[in-house]
Amino acid sequence: MRFERNRSCHDVWSLGASKLPDPTHARIAYFSMEIALENSIPTYSGGLGVLAGDMLRSAADLELPMVGVTLAYRKGYFEQSLDAQGQQSESPSAWEPEKVVEPAGAGVTVKIEGRPVKVRAWRYKVTGLGGRFVPVYLLDTALPENDPQDQVLTDRLYGGDRRYRLCQEVILGMGGMRLLRALGYVRLESYHMNEGHSAFLTVALLEEQLRDHQNDPGSLEDEIGRLRQKCIFTTHTPVPAGHDVFERSLVTQVIGQKRADGIAASGLMPNGQLNMTELALYCSHYVNGVAMRHGEISRSMFPRFSIRAITNGVHVGTWTAPSFQDLYDRQVPEWRQDNRYLRYAMGISLEEIRQAHAAAKRRLFEAILQETGVTLDESNLTLGFARRAAVYKRADLLLSDPGRLEELVRTAGPLQIVYAGKAHPADEEGKALIRRVFESSARLRGGIRLLYIQNYDMHWGQLLTSGVDLWLNTPLRPYEASGTSGMKAALNGVPSLSVLDGWWIEGHGEGVTGWSIGDDLARDGSSAETDSLYEKLEEVIVPQFYQRPLAYAGVMRGAIAFNGSFFNTQRMLRQYVENAYSLRVLGQDEIEESELRWKVG
Repeated sequence: MRFERNRSCHDVWSLGASKLPDPTHARIAYFSMEIALENSIPTYSGGLGVLAGDMLRSAADLELPMVGVTLAYRKGYFEQSLDAQGQQSESPSAWEPEKVVEPAGAGVTVKIEGRPVKVRAWRYKVTGLGGRFVPVYLLDTALPENDPQDQVLTDRLYGGDRRYRLCQEVILGMGGMRLLRALGYVRLESYHMNEGHSAFLTVALLEEQLRDHQNDPGSLEDEIGRLRQKCIFTTHTPVPAGHDVFERSLVTQVIGQKRADGIAASGLMPNGQLNMTELALYCSHYVNGVAMRHGEISRSMFPRFSIRAITNGVHVGTWTAPSFQDLYDRQVPEWRQDNRYLRYAMGISLEEIRQAHAAAKRRLFEAILQETGVTLDESNLTLGFARRAAVYKRADLLLSDPGRLEELVRTAGPLQIVYAGKAHPADEEGKALIRRVFESSARLRGGIRLLYIQNYDMHWGQLLTSGVDLWLNTPLRPYEASGTSGMKAALNGVPSLSVLDGWWIEGHGEGVTGWSIGDDLARDGSSAETDSLYEKLEEVIVPQFYQRPLAYAGVMRGAIAFNGSFFNTQRMLRQYVENAYSLRVLGQDEIEESELRWKVG
């Protein structure tokens, strides 16, 4: 990339609410377009944000010197309402940061379309097991000094047009980096970009390097080499449409001619388009997919780059139901501090597993009754499917042959099916998928209860993944990068019935942690997988649940011991520390000064 060396710096201004904090000892900055901090803060839409939140929660538990950056989204993602036919309507999920989080105490100014745009930040503290916290800064342009069109740039998550998205990515990447500097984060060594939305961070870092070295200039290649040593990039989607691509004319309009020309000079705008994933790839020394198979897919999509894999995980303390937390506290008390101890769940009696699950199931059914007025039978096999309503996730695969499903129930036993998930407001195919689930529900008869929980969020995610008996996952391969809902279910002894894609290729043990739909070799589409889905239910799962409940409980226990102990963000974060983050070893004096007690090793 080509950028002019100059002494100009962007404005840093004080909000006057509190003095700037002392320079912190954070070493890692984590940038994500969305972060699920808690259910009442609507700064997430689904898996990407939940993963980011879980990673930061584990960073706090491990007392890792990390700081997070995202946007404030005053109108959130959206609140979902479904009518009797499954027609989705949306309304803002508004919140007021002023009433929930504290002001960061400083702000910066970035230029968008040539206009100065002031960016302030709010600080949320992610508190760990030992009381230490990881700060997360939520960037906000809703300031009266800004032009009205700029005041709303941090209002909506994944809302607006292409220009709106590009402006948000400038605020996240460039504004976020400068905000950290304004707050005193000068010891940062690693910058982790969670998806390509924050790739403009690399532009801001390179410009900072060029300013710092202008009296002792080296080659641009040397500067880019230094930049790469700071940057880590995680890509999450094997779907080409999931990677943000902007026309060069729009990029030039938003970030200016010189910056756009500098990016283009590095060959990052082929065919007059900027792919944010390729910008992040080009500027990072470590790149990873989010499951082993996804790493392979990503290497085929971007063959010019070296791409590794670190499989996703979930935060065990967040997603384990109270009844299982109590059980683990009694039987494997080290499980919170070291998630690997869940491996010893193999020593827990099957009856105790069943009792803990019955309590979680009762908790879910009570919430469903309160929310919908529907009473479900606790003795019936209950399937859960809660995903973003995207066509490739195939929420209706189970319902594709109603006659066979009814025959299955008649011969093997009754079923209850609980669905949840939002379709993006602009995704008409996803909305149609929800309507098809509703239509199937109206046609089903005899021993099958089906309901759809609206406005799926972290609260319902925890209830569903812990309270159903079987977790269903039916993505069209190879479009499942990882998936984490089945990992949450496993923590609560809920086995998966899933297509072999994403994390399940690694977590699947047939009849041990759950069951597969099809096999890893089949390249056919839904017909073979539909047959396999029904056969597994007819011949294995439903009979085992009703006729051999202790054998089913053995699979539940296997899911905890083999999947819960590995597919967690504590293990995932350790892998990032050991493989990706360029952390200097602290000297003893510096350790005493910062009072950091790293628990990663």
